[in-house]
Order: sequence, then structure tokens, then C-alpha cells
Amino acid sequence: MLIDYLYNGANLFVLPFWTLMVVLPNWSITRRIMTSTLPFVPLALAYIVCFASSLDPESLASFANPTLSTLAGLFANEKVMATGWIHFVVMDLFVGRWIYWQGQEKGIFTRHSLALCLFAGPIGLLCHLATAQLQERWLGLSEKNRSEAVS
Repeated sequence: MLIDYLYNGANLFVLPFWTLMVVLPNWSITRRIMTSTLPFVPLALAYIVCFASSLDPESLASFANPTLSTLAGLFANEKVMATGWIHFVVMDLFVGRWIYWQGQEKGIFTRHSLALCLFAGPIGLLCHLATAQLQERWLGLSEKNRSEAVS
């Protein structure tokens, strides 16, 4: 029951941060909120609780020498799956926050990358890296332009 609450709570907890970064990226309140690393504290605590509750001698042995089939079996366990999912949620938000700040500091368009990062973190990251390169090469976003774009 606790694991269900942590799983659902983590999913709901991150949504306001994603909404602010995608919908209101230049709002002063969004900038202030996204400056803080405090949102990661409750998420990390939820992860620790799930992680600790998912450990037993069998899972420890499986994690010590993981194979794809062993991991597939482990993730069939709801506690392990919740732990893994919260891990994804935390790391996706962390990467999304980095993408957001890259956009704010360098004037890079980030909304599409952030939306992708919310649903498929590595794809959103790759999209952001490509967008930054394209914007710099084809739109001439230089260091001078970057400082002007942010102000």
C-alpha cells in the first residue's frame, strides 16, 4: 500500500515542475522554483523507501550479477518496479531541469525537448542537444547573442 502511494505521489509531484518549465518558462516564479534542488529531496526519500523495501536476499543476488532475463524477473515485482519508476521520474526531472536552465542561460528553445524528456528522457536530451547545435549553427546563436536572448 505504501509503495502505491509513493509511486502515485512521485508521478503527481513532478507534474507542476514540468508544467512550469514547458508552459511558463520565462515566468519569474518558474525561474525561482527551478533554481532550487529541494524538489529532489522528497523524490529521493520516496526512492530510498522503495529501494529499501524491495531488497531481499534473492533480489540482492540478482542485482549483483544482472542479466536481462534476471532483471525482467525482478521488475515483475511491484516494489522493484516502483523503485525503478521513481528512479526514472527523478532522473528525467533532473535532466529536464538542466535542459530548462540551458534554455534560460543560452536562449535555446526548449519546450519540445522538455515535453519529450517528460515522456522519454533520453530522447528529450538528444533533441535538446541537437536543437542547441542547430540553433547555434543556423541561427547564429553566439555568446554575445545568448546574453541578449536571455535578457
